[in-house]
Amino acid sequence: MDFPLLDLLDDDACYDVLVDALHPGGLCCPACGGRRYVVHRAHRAPVLDYRCDCGRVFNAWTGTAWQGTQRGPAALLLIARGIAQGTPTAQLARELRCSRRHLLQLRHRLQHLAWVRLPRRRLSDDHAEADEMFQNAGEKRQAARRPPRPAAAAR
Repeated sequence: MDFPLLDLLDDDACYDVLVDALHPGGLCCPACGGRRYVVHRAHRAPVLDYRCDCGRVFNAWTGTAWQGTQRGPAALLLIARGIAQGTPTAQLARELRCSRRHLLQLRHRLQHLAWVRLPRRRLSDDHAEADEMFQNAGEKRQAARRPPRPAAAAR
């Protein structure tokens, strides 16, 4: 059963969560790093376009994986949540009432960026714990019992 959660979420609250996650130090101009900017356009509120003193126009998605998307903050947060939880793309597309193909392209882009930015350092110790699913994978078990053969069939 699919639940259209998009209708239940507040865009302003989702925008705040995404901006905090994407820009932990606060929103700044991607060109000069300045924090002196004014609202340039507000036609997609709460996603505002800003103009910096250097002349660059940007918004909270500029320079991130969400750049160029026309989806609202609630949809973007649900997409990120669904990908993190491993929800199938077809189910996400049904819940968000959007194209599966475009959602799959976005998922691949996000997963690629996550893979590229994954830390590549070694573990701090020489031993690592295995997942519980593979805990007994290498152990041998007792041989299967076979019923005795009839005497006529033995050679």
